[in-house]
Amino acid sequence: MQISLYNTIAREKQRFEPIDPKNVRMYVCGPTVYDYAHIGNARPVVVFDILFRLLKHVYGADHVTYARNITDIEDKIMERAMAEGVGIKTITKRYAKIYAEDMALLGAQEPSLTPRATEHLPEMINMMRKLIDEGHAYEADGHVMFHVPSMPDYGRLSRHSRDELVAGARVEVAPYKRDPADFVLWKPSTEDQVGWGSPWGRGRPGWHLECSCMIEKHLGETIDIHGGGQDLIFPHHENEIAQSECAHGAQFVRYWMHNGYLTVDGEKMSKSLGNFHTVHDLVRDHPGEALRLSLMTAHYRQPIDFSLETVAEQKRRLDRWYRLTESIEPADTVPDAVIEALADDLNTPKAIAALDALASRETAADLKAGARFMGLLTNSASEWFQGASPDGISAEEIEQAIHERLKAREAKDFAESDRIRDRLVGVGVILEDGPQGTTWRRAN
Repeated sequence: MQISLYNTIAREKQRFEPIDPKNVRMYVCGPTVYDYAHIGNARPVVVFDILFRLLKHVYGADHVTYARNITDIEDKIMERAMAEGVGIKTITKRYAKIYAEDMALLGAQEPSLTPRATEHLPEMINMMRKLIDEGHAYEADGHVMFHVPSMPDYGRLSRHSRDELVAGARVEVAPYKRDPADFVLWKPSTEDQVGWGSPWGRGRPGWHLECSCMIEKHLGETIDIHGGGQDLIFPHHENEIAQSECAHGAQFVRYWMHNGYLTVDGEKMSKSLGNFHTVHDLVRDHPGEALRLSLMTAHYRQPIDFSLETVAEQKRRLDRWYRLTESIEPADTVPDAVIEALADDLNTPKAIAALDALASRETAADLKAGARFMGLLTNSASEWFQGASPDGISAEEIEQAIHERLKAREAKDFAESDRIRDRLVGVGVILEDGPQGTTWRRAN
């Protein structure tokens, strides 16, 4: 199976040819753990989880390494820790755990590696020394700065002019900079800020440096795929290229992949607009698979407009698929139409259409195999239909109501029995009485 991927740096779709088919390496920028992840943060998680599954299918599970980092040192983390009066490890441990749990509820598999920035200080110091020795960086007032003019082709990923690059980076005017475009590799920490010792004084690393060093340590100097959101193209990924290629004298990444922006109800997500959705809140009221499928309805490179109406629509689609595949074992192989769609630059809308085309009793086994490959239909039908409800009534509460109804019927209090049934119907729960007792499911 041949995979084609759109390469951001080439501005075209290209045939994917790994450096070593027995060691395919992919890195995706992960979360800065100081708060709950919002639904926009979840889009790259779902996108690159699908790519991870596809690569393992084509090259073998033992031949693909997927690293997604944890940024556990950053000014926002420090601010949160200071506001709560705790250490940064308390903050990062809490939100890294919540992030992992929330992404698992969206059906995302664990990456092969989850490196943390704070565990790579020696690698960062070594890279800065290399860059200084090669004339690509310099020390000034306790800072270590990357000197952008030292790299003639800086900016080739974003393809911005120099003026655009300077403006887009919102560069800080500082007397210690040799050039306005120069960016920070290391900055000093005050006594009340977190910091580490270095040859240039006590301080902490710049965000861009962290990813370069984690990639170097775990995946090597040149990797196959680097992914992330479109917002990371500049300055983050541009600066990663500068650091890594100037330090190693080798190509850093062969295929750059970026997912499009997410809006909510046609507008940019914002707490002030009241349309800000965290994954942590959404999974309380909506099945993770419905959220996952919602994030697949647009091609990953295109913008996607998220809405609760879309989630409800995808929940209904999954209801239909679960009914069709109930008590049916998945086929031994994933349908070709699903693999072919995903191999064509992760065309998830086309893959969903392929699944819909299999949504019949005759092809239900293929539907189940294809859906599971995409991280869907992973529950039993009974688990799905008895899952979380936006109305807030839990499975335990439903079972208790059924027990009370049974007691009312045994006492021939049919008015009470009917009242309990009507109350459950009112919150979207359907009871089905049979020889083996009463079962229930949630209405569409």
